[in-house]
Amino acid sequence: MGIKRGVSFYSYQQTQFFGKMHWKDMVRELHDNLKCDGVEIIDESTIPHYPFPPEEFIYDWNSFLARYDMKAVTKDIYLDVHQFRDHVMTHREAAERLKYDIRLAAEMGFENVRCLCLVPIDVIEMALPTAEKYGVRIGKEIHAPLPINTKGKKQPTQGMAGALSIHMVDEVIELARRTGSKYVGLVPDFGIFQFRPTDLHIAYVKRHVRNTDEVDWLLENSKNFAPHDLDAAQAAFKAKFPHGELSMGEIEGLSLHESSADPEDLRAIVPYICSMHGKFYEMTEIEGQPGHYEDKAINYADPIRVLNEEGYQGYIDSEYEGQRDQQDRGEEFLPNEVEEVRRHHEMLQRLFDATPNKNG
Repeated sequence: MGIKRGVSFYSYQQTQFFGKMHWKDMVRELHDNLKCDGVEIIDESTIPHYPFPPEEFIYDWNSFLARYDMKAVTKDIYLDVHQFRDHVMTHREAAERLKYDIRLAAEMGFENVRCLCLVPIDVIEMALPTAEKYGVRIGKEIHAPLPINTKGKKQPTQGMAGALSIHMVDEVIELARRTGSKYVGLVPDFGIFQFRPTDLHIAYVKRHVRNTDEVDWLLENSKNFAPHDLDAAQAAFKAKFPHGELSMGEIEGLSLHESSADPEDLRAIVPYICSMHGKFYEMTEIEGQPGHYEDKAINYADPIRVLNEEGYQGYIDSEYEGQRDQQDRGEEFLPNEVEEVRRHHEMLQRLFDATPNKNG
């Protein structure tokens, strides 16, 4: 069977926003043009009246996917800890919400629910009996700048990395081993294999600063900082530009010069992978290879080779995010999301075919 292709409907966010695609149009696009069957959704953007959709929608959803022989792979959930507005959720309340989302996922035929990196491990453990009862795996996302293997890495103190525990993968695997449950795992995001800022993001930042020299300096000097050492990058930037405009997040993104994870580290976690996010920003034609595309900022070839060698047979669901760095301009500048995803699937299938899958 080999690795399977799917799409997160998040990829079509702006096309949906402008009323050009309904979720049913997305299903038809996957079936008719991409020739794939894997469906991933973000609950709030696809499910009407979430978290309490009408029964008619559940019936319509399951019937429509059955009509096109599609597979409901992963439902992305967000634990809104402020949903009660009068207090922040306790961990036990969050677990109850996660249990509800698991039951809803089961009603819609999903095999997995994806939790964000910030969801505490004890919340997942409290919801695990519900996941086992309904046969839905809980996958915690490995999102950049998290590593897979923490050996030799220190916990960052600032930026997005500072809010995340670099030991997250270890915590999930320890929970799976301690409970013996097959219903908790991981959802690696290909953003962990991004090794440089995208041209789109560089252009976006330059459109929003008065002194573009700040951007150019960071790009030229980033390799002088240890990988993902935001403290050092920020200190060096402030020394050079005491009154610089760039935010901490922009410094973090522009100083990127090494992936947060090594593709070889995937070997140790393949048994725990629920599904994968095929994060990408911009597909460009490979020079001298008409009709073949790549994302110049993300290493896809090596991770897919490792996955094939390890016999991974789950889904990689395309997750297009390049539109976000172009939405500050007029509609005429917006990219064609449908075409971007089609190009991404050309690359995926070509790389799938480049290495035999251990399990066929």
